[in-house]
Amino acid sequence: MRLFSTQRREGAEEETRFPVSRRFLRIGLLLLAMMGLAQGITAVPLSTAAAYIPPQQTAIDPRFGAIESFWAPAEAAELGVGFERILFYWNEIQPAGPNDWNTLHVHEEWLAEARAHNRQVLGLLKNTPRWATDGEFASGVPRGLYLPIDDPGNLWANYVRRVAQYYGPLGVHNWIVWNEPDIAPHVYGHEFAGSTEDYYRLVKVTYQVMKQADPQAKIHIGGMTHWHDTGYLRRFLQVVVNDPEAAENNYFFDALTFHIYFRPETIPGIVGNAFGVQQQLGISPMKAVWINETNARPSMDPEWPVQVQAFHLDLEQQAWYIPQAYALGFYAGASHIGFYKLVDINMNPGDESWGLIRPYDFSKRPAFYAYKHTIKYLAGFQYPIRREQSNTHYLFSFTRPQGVTRVMWARTTAPVDLRVPALAASGVLVDLITGVETPITPSGGFYNIRLEGQRCRNGECLIGGPPVFLVEAGVAPESIPTSPPPAAAAPATATPEGTGAAGATVAATTAITGTVSTTGTVAVAGVSVTAADATDAPATETATTRPTNTPRPTRTPSPTPVPTDTPTVIPTNTAVPPTSTTAATEVAALPPPTALPPVIEETAVAGVIPADQASYWFLGVGLGLGLLLVGVVIWRRR
Repeated sequence: MRLFSTQRREGAEEETRFPVSRRFLRIGLLLLAMMGLAQGITAVPLSTAAAYIPPQQTAIDPRFGAIESFWAPAEAAELGVGFERILFYWNEIQPAGPNDWNTLHVHEEWLAEARAHNRQVLGLLKNTPRWATDGEFASGVPRGLYLPIDDPGNLWANYVRRVAQYYGPLGVHNWIVWNEPDIAPHVYGHEFAGSTEDYYRLVKVTYQVMKQADPQAKIHIGGMTHWHDTGYLRRFLQVVVNDPEAAENNYFFDALTFHIYFRPETIPGIVGNAFGVQQQLGISPMKAVWINETNARPSMDPEWPVQVQAFHLDLEQQAWYIPQAYALGFYAGASHIGFYKLVDINMNPGDESWGLIRPYDFSKRPAFYAYKHTIKYLAGFQYPIRREQSNTHYLFSFTRPQGVTRVMWARTTAPVDLRVPALAASGVLVDLITGVETPITPSGGFYNIRLEGQRCRNGECLIGGPPVFLVEAGVAPESIPTSPPPAAAAPATATPEGTGAAGATVAATTAITGTVSTTGTVAVAGVSVTAADATDAPATETATTRPTNTPRPTRTPSPTPVPTDTPTVIPTNTAVPPTSTTAATEVAALPPPTALPPVIEETAVAGVIPADQASYWFLGVGLGLGLLLVGVVIWRRR
């Protein structure tokens, strides 16, 4: 069949005289045009989501994540995102039966782009196809789950094996087993209909099969909401340790994950509880804890208005939430923290929008810049992290190769004036949203810094005031001043519920039920927190305000091991409110962070063609030129 039809009469004669040469010329020109078009599409993207972004030339800290970064790769690169999560829906990959294999569900271009930017991928495995379960679609227990992993009737094992074999070579080695298994059936957001024992079997089979097919594989427990069922983690881990095969097989998982929203001050209690329960049940070494979903969705975005029943927050408060959640989370021992999410896709006006980027025009919210600057000034931080807490404020000190970054914010509606000890001759105050650096010099060895108060609405004081970054360059860790704590401050001691990472003491009532008495206190990360601070929303409130079933792609960094012994707590005094007494600051002896992965430096054609596509590009150009040359030679000879 002709590739080109000669419909126009004026060209018919030449087409008849030189049919072969014409075809070679036209095919050659077509191939060259296609190569040029391909390069043009790559160099000038028609949409942000489809763009190829050249790899960065700076190291990426894998501990800072953004969910579904593949939808906006240029913006993810601008942020310096270190990991993302992608959904691998079983019912989409094998929709009709075990012989199906739909690789278009997760585009390989997404994975290649993530590798080019040194962004690790967490794959989330979920959604049982109708043909693979006797239960309900998506949440039903896979048929044959309790058969041996090499039995053809174990449908889940067969699927997981194929996933590992196909996606392991493409760079996906971290896998989350299902999503939010702690949400019970018949509750909004429910995703897994099996029992706790069924979920453990799901995890165990995944671990055994994945490790056989891909020795680099890491298995993560599905992200737990905590507040839907505060006792779920303990029940699940009890099932794990009751398995006589578990201890000698790394307990059949590598990391725990959580989804924590809206109230940053609940993060240390949830993370500390995760370590404390592991310690009590004798899991050694303890597993790393990831927070792979966190956010405080704004309800008052003038460009995307929504109606909500609770958690009334403006755009600035969403921005303030980010450094608060990350400082509290990393201090408590979370090894990685991911923001949910980078951008919302396919949303209807009035839907709750969670993204750093708006869904309709990809415009950036203030939170985008807040996260960008949080990563910029905290990336590469080293342990220990120093923290000061009082009734009026928080202050965290992050030591980095470049110096020390201190993050501080008010916990009251009234402004707080601090005298912060200087570590260098001068420093800069960073505006969280604009990134503007304002030089500041100490007076009498102290910086005088005012923290603006928090905002409360409808009785909800969810987030602290606007955070302030104080950055001092060239400061050695040993230069941070330390002194004995005030006489009234008692040393942290473990309760019967056990001690988690960073010396986090978790009170029994909070660790297990999520409630405390109205007059009691809860010791979190070695510091006394009032009952009002420790109390969070009940599960019913959270269930109607957080994302659960939003489809998303995946990616995961390797977990950082958590120390098994009780860390040393070193008291230190830093910022001092001039008119109030502050609690002792403490140093959390956490494990060192995972070494930053090397930058993947891939050469490119004309600065825009990916290295892994260059060979095809050259082949196409060469073939096109060759056919063009043959056509010219034949034409000239005739």
